[in-house]
Amino acid sequence: MKRIIKVVFWLLIPLSLSGQLTPVTNQYVLNPLTINPAYSGNRGALNIAAFYRRQWVGITGAPETMTLAVDAPLLDAKLGLGLVIVNDKIGVTKETQISSSYSYKINMGDGILSLGLGAGIIATNTAWSDLEVIDKEDNYLLIDSRVFVVPDFSFGAYYSFRNYFAGLSIPKLLGYKFDFDRNKYALKVNIGQYYYLFNTGYVFNVGPKTKLFPSTLVTFSPGERLLYDINAHLSLFDRLWLGASYRSNRSVAGLLQFAINNQLRVAYTYDFDMGKLGRYSYGSHEIMLRYEFRFLVDVVNPLVF
Repeated sequence: MKRIIKVVFWLLIPLSLSGQLTPVTNQYVLNPLTINPAYSGNRGALNIAAFYRRQWVGITGAPETMTLAVDAPLLDAKLGLGLVIVNDKIGVTKETQISSSYSYKINMGDGILSLGLGAGIIATNTAWSDLEVIDKEDNYLLIDSRVFVVPDFSFGAYYSFRNYFAGLSIPKLLGYKFDFDRNKYALKVNIGQYYYLFNTGYVFNVGPKTKLFPSTLVTFSPGERLLYDINAHLSLFDRLWLGASYRSNRSVAGLLQFAINNQLRVAYTYDFDMGKLGRYSYGSHEIMLRYEFRFLVDVVNPLVF
């Protein structure tokens, strides 16, 4: 029975702790701060965004995530500060991430280069007592784990020039592996297992009130399969945004965003998994609510929408 519980634990343990790759969802399209700390302050104004994501609806224990992201420029936009709080639940495992980010901007002619660092903590615990057992005598084995807290660091660079932008980041500089014998996480630093995220795109003015935003995200790690996203979003009258994404033969997604006014925006994203999980789930849903604390925003990033 103990061996079975260990296997179950590995299935439920958060990916962000057992490896060095932050799980990427379509949230990064609306909130690049989740994958690149250099983005903090690039909206040109204090802004607060809240996200709720329900993944693989119909599958018991599927991930459920709530995110709060805040960022703002400082010192004439030379510096940027950001804060991201993520509460993630997968099965009987809960994880909370609190990450701060700092960016410094360098003028390069008509372009701007932003360098960023992220630092924070990750707290996780597993409620074994929530599991159902066949043999009631095994209940004594289902004792809730204590809360584990580990540090988290990230690095990123972000460049924008007129209607073009490009970002490169390492979302996790540290990795962790759970030591069952010592009942704690062990630090694992392996540069060869780093994941590098490259995000780039361009704005095309296709009409007086119409813009097209094609972009891509490429995830690379030595010895691993290359992952990629292909995105395209259409802006109408700077009020309505329609978009679609395709992810490495795994899923397709649609996005709808509406600007209620120049400060408040709402968005909805639907993902459909084209793999085996798609047979058992009703897709993934995500909603966003964003508020910017300035009427007119002189954004640095042309793809902010």
